Amino acid sequence: MVRVFKTDVLCTEKVQVIVNDLLQTIPDLRVTFDLEDEDKIMRVEGKFFKAEDVIFCLKEKGHCCIYLPFDLCLND
Repeated sequence: MVRVFKTDVLCTEKVQVIVNDLLQTIPDLRVTFDLEDEDKIMRVEGKFFKAEDVIFCLKEKGHCCIYLPFDLCLND
């Protein structure tokens, strides 16, 4: 499963702290950030996790994190 989040994380130092915290809370995740994107996108991939747990982890560190659900079924 893959979940995408909009964040307010601005620097790579914060990314490392957040990734370490997420991995302690939810092991076996793959977490990537796109800090060049205007929405500071965080992509989280893993077998099973809740978006709410990811949001809570970032909010504990004082960051904003919004889950961006998307639909892969595109209608023409």
